[in-house]
Formats: sequence, C-alpha cells, structure tokens
Amino acid sequence: MTKHGFYPRHRQDEVDPSPSFPTMEEGTLAFWASNDTFLKSIEMRDAGENGSNEFVFYDGPPFANGLPHYGHLLTGYVKDVVGRYQTMKGHRVERRFGWDTHGLPAELEAQRQLGIEDVTEITREGGIGIEAFNAACRSSVLRYTKEWEEYVTRQARWVDFEHDYKTLDMSYTESVIWAFKQLYDKGLAYQGHRVLPYCWNDRTPLSNHELKMDDDVYQDRTDNTVTVGLRLEQKLREDSARPELALIWTTTPWTLPSNSAVAVGPEIEYSLVEVAADHEGLLAGERVLIATDLVSAYAKELGEEPAVVATYKGSELVGIHYHPIYDYFDTPERRAKGGAPGPNGWSIIAADYVTTTDGTGLVHQAPAFGEDDMWTCMEYGIGVVLPVDEGGVFTSEVSDYEGMQIFDANRYVVADLREQGGPIARRAPEIRAVLVREKSYVHSYPHCWRCRKPLMYKAVSSWFVRVTEIRDRMVELNQEITWTPAHTKDGIFGKWLEGARDWSISRNRFWGAPIPVWVSDDPAYPRTDVYGSIAELEADFGVKVTDFHRPFIDSLTRPNPDDPTGKSTMRRISDVFDCWFESGSMPFAQVHYPFENQEWFENHYPGDFIVEYIGQTRGWFYTLHVLATALFDRPAFRSCVSHGIVLGDDGLKMSKSLRNYPDVAEVFNKYGSDAMRWFLMSSPVVRGGNLIVKEESIRDTVRQVLLPIWNTYYFFTLYAGACNKGEGYEASRIDLSSPEAVAALAQMDRYLLAHTRTLAEDVRGALDGYDVAGACEAIREYLDVLTNWYVRTQRQRFWDEDSAAFDTLYTALVTLMELAAPLLPLLSEEIWRGLTGGESVHLVDFPVIDEAVAAPELVAAMDEVRSIVSAAHALRKTHQLRVRQPLASLLVVSENFAALEPFADLIASE
Repeated sequence: MTKHGFYPRHRQDEVDPSPSFPTMEEGTLAFWASNDTFLKSIEMRDAGENGSNEFVFYDGPPFANGLPHYGHLLTGYVKDVVGRYQTMKGHRVERRFGWDTHGLPAELEAQRQLGIEDVTEITREGGIGIEAFNAACRSSVLRYTKEWEEYVTRQARWVDFEHDYKTLDMSYTESVIWAFKQLYDKGLAYQGHRVLPYCWNDRTPLSNHELKMDDDVYQDRTDNTVTVGLRLEQKLREDSARPELALIWTTTPWTLPSNSAVAVGPEIEYSLVEVAADHEGLLAGERVLIATDLVSAYAKELGEEPAVVATYKGSELVGIHYHPIYDYFDTPERRAKGGAPGPNGWSIIAADYVTTTDGTGLVHQAPAFGEDDMWTCMEYGIGVVLPVDEGGVFTSEVSDYEGMQIFDANRYVVADLREQGGPIARRAPEIRAVLVREKSYVHSYPHCWRCRKPLMYKAVSSWFVRVTEIRDRMVELNQEITWTPAHTKDGIFGKWLEGARDWSISRNRFWGAPIPVWVSDDPAYPRTDVYGSIAELEADFGVKVTDFHRPFIDSLTRPNPDDPTGKSTMRRISDVFDCWFESGSMPFAQVHYPFENQEWFENHYPGDFIVEYIGQTRGWFYTLHVLATALFDRPAFRSCVSHGIVLGDDGLKMSKSLRNYPDVAEVFNKYGSDAMRWFLMSSPVVRGGNLIVKEESIRDTVRQVLLPIWNTYYFFTLYAGACNKGEGYEASRIDLSSPEAVAALAQMDRYLLAHTRTLAEDVRGALDGYDVAGACEAIREYLDVLTNWYVRTQRQRFWDEDSAAFDTLYTALVTLMELAAPLLPLLSEEIWRGLTGGESVHLVDFPVIDEAVAAPELVAAMDEVRSIVSAAHALRKTHQLRVRQPLASLLVVSENFAALEPFADLIASE
C-alpha cells in the first residue's frame, strides 16, 4: 500500500486497519534484535556514583530440563514490566538470567534418560558410577536452554542471556561453600540426627519448608488406623485380675515394630474402665486405660457404659512400663547391653502435644519416625531403633517384614495383630498385644514434590542451619520488606518465620555443590575441617581444584594432621547441598562474592525487587531471607511480589495429560504476547489470587484493549493522512508545560489531556507500588474516555481538519504509548514509532505531565456528563428505544446543575 501523509513515520506503507498482532510483534522483535534496543536501554542510563542509580532485581533461576509454563511466563512478565518501568524512570537495570542446575530435578531427569529406576544402580558394582551419572546430569540440565531463550524472547522479555549465571559454575559454587564456612564459624551450621521428611524413592531427606510450598504436596491417601491394647507390666489396681491394657492409637501401623514408648497428656484425665464380662469382643472382662473424654468413642469395644474403676491425671501414669508388642528389640542380651530403646523404653511418658480430639489419648511413640516422638523420648533417655533402610525397606532387625517397603508392610502388620500370628504369636499370651480396632480412612498426606511418592518421616544424620537461633532477627528484618500483597508480610511469610525450624541443608545424593566438610576416617583421632574457598582447598590438598562435583571433589584426601600414627585420612563427607541452599546464595554467588565484586555487592545489597509465586514464601524467599540474616544481618530484598497460581481452564492445576490449558506457543501465534501479558498482568493473580487461564479470556483482551488502542491509532493516521487533499497533516505534541498552550485548547481537548495527566499519575503510582494490575486498570478506564468519548464526540472536528483536535489526539496517543510501554511493549513500540518516527519508546523517559494540564472542575463536570449520557443510553435499552430515535425531553437531576448547563447541547446530541 502507498502511504498517504506522514504516518506511519517508521516505514513506507499504510497503517493496517485489521492487523495481525502476532505478525506485527515478530517484526518489532526483529527490529529490537537488529537495533540492540535492549542493550541501548541499559547503556544510556548511567549507573551513578557507586552504582547509586542502579535498580537491582533478582532473577530466580529456573531449571532448563523442561519447557516454560504459564507460571514461568507470569513471573517473567512481572519482572519485565518492572524492569522496563524502572529503566524509563532513568535507572540502570541489568537483567542477568540464571539457571538452576543442581538437585533432584536434574538427577531424576538423568535417571529417566538413562533408564535407572533404583538410585542404588548408580553406585552398586557394575553400575554406571557417579562420574558418568553426573556427566549425564550436566548435559540434561541445560537441555532446553535454546527453547527457553526462544520463549523468553517471544514474550518480549528483555534479559541478558550472554552473561548468564549457572549454579554449577565454579565461581558460583565457591561462593556457596564460602557461605557455609561462614555459618560454621558462627556456630550456625551443625551436624545432627533429626527426624525429617524423607523420600524413600529418591533416598534423600527434604526440608520442612519444601512440604509447604505447593498445595499439591499433600494428596489424599487411604491408610489404616489401628487401636492396639498394650499389656502393662504391673497392675494399676490391686483388685485387677491381671495387668490392665493401655489403648494406643496410630495412623502408621508400619511404625509399630519400632514402638518405644507411649505418650500421655500430663493434664488429661484418664479412666480405667472395666468391660463387662458378657460383652462381645476381645476386651470382655478386661480393664482398659483410655482418656476419659474418649471412652464414649469406643462404645462398641468397651460397651455403652463401662464401669469406671478409677481415674488418673496423665502425670500420675508416667513411668509405668508395658510389655513390648514385638520381641525384635526385647531380648535379654539387648537389655543387658543397654541397647535402644534402653531401660526407660516401653514406658509411659508425658507430652504436651497429646490431645483428646481423636484416638485414645495415649499416643504410640516411634522416635525414629516422628519429630515430636524423638524430642520427647530424648527427654526421657529413650533411644532410637531404626529398622528401615534408606529405601524405606525393613531391615533384618525386623525379620518378619524384612525386605518389605514400609507402606506395603502396613497390611501385614495389621493382619498379624488381627490374627495374633507371625511375630505376635511368639509373645506369651498373657503379655500379648491385641488389635482393638482397625479402620481405613482417607487423609491428606505429604508426597515428594519431585517424584510424587508418599513421604515418610525418618531419623537421618544431616547438616543443619541453626535457624532457631536467628529466628527472632528474621522476624524483625521481615518488617523492612515491602510485600505485595501487603498481608503476606505478617501473614503467610511472617507466620512461617515465627515457627521456623532448623534447616536441613545436606542431601545424600550425587549432583550438587559439595558440603565442604572433611573428617577423619578413624574415630580414635577425630578431626573436622571445613573449607570456604578454592585457595584453602588447594593449599591443604596440594592439587589444582578444577571441579567441585563428585567424584573429583571426593578424591581430595590428605593425612590426618591430628593422628600421630599417620594412618588415618581426612575424607570428604559424601553429602551435597540442598539445591535451595544454592539458590538462596544467588544474590552474592552470581557475582562471585566475596572473591570478586565485593564493593559492588555491598553497595547493592539488599536487592530492590524480587517476584515469584506465593509458594516461594516457604521456598526461595525463605532461604534467601535465612542466609541474608545469618550472613549479613540484612534482608535479602527490599520489595517482593508474591503472585498467585495459574490454573487450568477447569480450575485445576495445569496438566499436560489433561490438556486443560491453551498451548503457550499457539497463544503467541494466534493472539500475540501482548495479549497474553495484559491478560495476566491485569488479573487478580498479580495481587496474590489464583487465575484460571481460558483462551477466550485472552481473546477478550485483544477485543477490549489492543483493538481499541489500534483503532484509535488507525483513525488518527487515516484522517491525518487525508488532510490537505491527501498531502496529510503532521501533528505536533502540545507543550503541556505551557499554561498558555493548554488554555488555548477547546474544552474537550483540555478534558482529554487532564485525564491523560491523571493517567500518568495513576500508572506511575501503581507501578511505584508494584501494583501492576492497578496500572492496567487505570489504562482500561482511560481508554473509555479516549475512544468512547473523545474520539466519538469529536469526529466532526477531524472531518473538518481541526489541527487542535489532531494535536490533542496525537499528544494523548503518544503519551499513552509511553505510559503503556512496560505493559504492552510490542504494541506501544509499533504505534509510538509510527506516530513519532523515534527510535524506540523504550529509550525515552516515563512521562511526567505538568500541573498546568490539571482541570479538576472541568473533569468533574465532563465526567458527570458522561455518566448522564451512559444512564440515558441504559434507559433507552431498558425501554427498547433506539439511540437515533429523538426524545421529547430528558430530565436530569444534579447538585451541580450550573456546571452542567454549558454541556446541554452535548448531552442532547449524545
């Protein structure tokens, strides 16, 4: 098409009245690439003295062994909006991309590619070996980097891929081990034996915060609860025919072989009830101990009104022993040697966490498989028995169930109790435990967030960060962070900090940064060395450190300096870091602090901004905050947006198998990136709510936002091009800082420009407060003024070639594109360049409009005029009167009638 007039200014063709937004976007992306627009936008902004003009945001590193999904796109859009906005405000905003490369996700993908089902295949004789396995991990973690770059680029997100950081880099890992040594030297890192969430499938513990990140970590599961009667060693009452039964309750029957104690509430009342001799069931004639409040819950087993023989406070029962259910750990030899659980084992102990909300009020204790159990039993000197291996399989210590996976063993444990068979039959009848009740129930149970297998709780040896020691300070520093939504500060994040536990940071896996701890292999000559740099390692081991990964790092050994015999050797413990420790080190590790960039980091910490989904309040936000507090006594970031979760079109979590969401690539090809961006950025999800993604919602964005803007642009260029008998009219931007220039304008022009000034203030205020949806709302409201009022009511002026109308619309459109540039970067670029002929809207400053443009009285009056017209149209619709059908009269009631009177003709014409 031959161009008429001056527009578009950036190319020699006409403005398309029905554009393909995806095609237009591809052209803009190509222009940015050839023009180096992103690089120019950074370099034209000075960093300032000591980096005082830099705006620092932390780009959370994704895994590149899978393709981006809507959650990644959402987070990326917010990052890009903020980065573009801060750049237009004059700040220098570096946007360095990063890759999360270590941990279970990488290992599981490598196992899948190698066909490894059991992790023990890696290290067993004839297995692939750690070196080959880690090589496979290394190649898999960056498998989709090219695809990621394509997706990120297509969404018009500006990032620096060329200078990216990777958590597997030597420089990054050196900063990680430096951080660990700092914690160790401060007494904030220690080795301990604790009960942790444990994935038997992946053979590794998890941190407690990993269980709270996603709602789907907890999934419904059907299990058995059992109530078991344990025979006391001595009678509670002299008049009892034989020692009584204490009823215990558990939801994990597989832990019963490890039973070591029974917990009661010290202030809870317990009743010793006598079951009638003629009662049907196992308990006929027995005297049974149970919490008083729960007697009625066992009416079927105890009778409707069993006789209460005596009552006791829980504290009165402490110290009473009972006969163990099994003989596995109850042998004369073991008792003689003081083996676990020890002389205080198989006794009643007190615990404040015991309640009478369910069960029997007497709680089975297996300290190897319950955190509360372990702490309580430790207080009473009761040791830990752990007859389950790293794969969640019973060991030879529990011979009857040896080789069984714990969850599979549940039914056999229950069956033996029910039938008094197997290990139960070996116990003398007079001391034998009895199954009182069994019941299946559906409950919410934690599953591994990586492999989706049900977790167990298991006592493991691990390295911990002593979070409990800095917890109060973490709570204090949280008050320095600005959160969006605001309730996150003292809500989900603040409450999580208040209950924070020590953090398990070691994993007995292969692909990760090494725990830099070397210990003597001879306990007779104990020694522990912790290293925090390559230089320290090279000095002690005398070799050049070329790789922090296993098996190379494990090969570094040296004689134990504390062993005068010279026979023992210092060897590295085999554990690697929890990948959350590595990502929590990102602010300093990405710049290799403190080995490089020390001054820069200290001048730019905390970072200015961070954004991720709400689950990261228990994940990345949390680990960043822990390490920032422990290492620097500062928060890690000043402002944080924790957005909600993107759901499929059925309201469920997005699933490839269910295909319950529109394909990202198809949406880009059909509607474009700006449509997707606006749909996400204008939604409640950026304020912490959840969002259902439907294709029609994205299509509505095109119809309600993109097309009205484009149609206004097309209208302007069409009529400007037709001016002066086709020679065209070249509009000028009105000097809004000149009161004289503004005063000379017609009322409707001043009204539009006053609204434009309000828009500039509203968008700036919203984006300064990280309220991206609020900025979108302001633009949507402004579009109604621009398209449905100004353009519609002033058409005759454009037909009449009124230069003031053209200049006003031109000024409003150019300003709108500058204000919308962070939110609609591709559309705004095309229109702004078409109007101005300038290089890029993203290279100009964010608009600030002079007070001279404000016209509060005019705006109030005209807004009321618009409301009157809108109400009249609604009445016409109600009464089925066509808009073009004249009315005899229209009665308007207003408190500001004098201000409306000048607009009577306008109201009548509308």
